[in-house]
Amino acid sequence: MHWGHVLLIVLLTMVITIASTYWVLKTYIFTTSFTPVVLSTKEEETLKAKLHALGYEPEFSSRPMNKKESDEIDKDGFLKPEPYSEENAPHEINFTERELNALLAKNTDLAQKLAIDLADNLVSAKLLIPLEEDFPVLGGKTLRLNAGIGMAYQHDKPVIVLKGVSIMGIPIPNAWLGGMKNIDLVSEFGVDPGFWKSFSEGVEDIQVTDGQINIKLKE
Repeated sequence: MHWGHVLLIVLLTMVITIASTYWVLKTYIFTTSFTPVVLSTKEEETLKAKLHALGYEPEFSSRPMNKKESDEIDKDGFLKPEPYSEENAPHEINFTERELNALLAKNTDLAQKLAIDLADNLVSAKLLIPLEEDFPVLGGKTLRLNAGIGMAYQHDKPVIVLKGVSIMGIPIPNAWLGGMKNIDLVSEFGVDPGFWKSFSEGVEDIQVTDGQINIKLKE
């Protein structure tokens, strides 16, 4: 093979390698934003019904007031008072992955910086953190952080396990996480009075499946 051909192959290999590396860095490491989730009309109506049952009213500017909402407003435009009752009150919270991400898109400025994934017994989050221009080495870049938390209900109690945290695709050592990785936080800290004990005693069931999370609360 002529030396010119060899040089051409080397240069072509270098170009392909540089282009591939740039694409990987731009797409997976230095991603600047996520695409916000936009629900269909039917999905949005379902989400609004769930939030309404929980006593929360999102601001969907394009939607008309439904009948149940209009029944709660008097002729003067004020919210009607009513006595407290737990009859027919929901004790379950369930959302799809798309609904959770759509809530971020509708109500916060995190839609393009935070994304949630639901898999079997696992809740994962991706977070993009823009760095200041004067930040050492990575100034002006966007830091990518991933975290995973295992969620399930076993032996009549919730199980919450930190699976890990990674920065720029590099897992953080367990020692840097205070030894909390792969430890059931409820079993570890739910014995003494505090958040985890109260949380455990108030939950009757947790199920996380592919694209869905269901939490049942005790009465």
